[in-house]
Amino acid sequence: MSESMYPPASLDLARKRRDLAPLIRDAFHAFSQLVFADGALPAKTKQLIAVAAAHITQCPYCIQSHTKAALKHGANPKEIMEAIWVAAEMRAGGSYAHSAISLTIPRSTRSSNATNPEAVAWAAWIYVLNQTQTQERSMLDSNSAKAK
Repeated sequence: MSESMYPPASLDLARKRRDLAPLIRDAFHAFSQLVFADGALPAKTKQLIAVAAAHITQCPYCIQSHTKAALKHGANPKEIMEAIWVAAEMRAGGSYAHSAISLTIPRSTRSSNATNPEAVAWAAWIYVLNQTQTQERSMLDSNSAKAK
């Protein structure tokens, strides 16, 4: 399947979104400008946080735009990758923390051939790593294609 579920970002789409809700779009744009401006945290740090958050939310547009913004504000590839690893840990940590819910289900409701909770935790961890690596490869492929 060559068609992506995400249409490429374009000026046409940006105009369409603006035209459909101009006041809200303008307010959101102003909000974003304020949020990402230098403050108690420098803009570079804010963009690195956004790169990590974009990987957690898995928004390809956010990953691209905030990675570019982080680079523009002086971040280097090592800092970006470290932020992505923080995101991977947070996502995996959330899965691990939520295991408490599964572990508190009364035994009487479980099947006699119930899954080992440790195996489920490892499967979740592997899933998160695969998702992060897939996103990372996609970002690198996209950047390589643009560089050519």
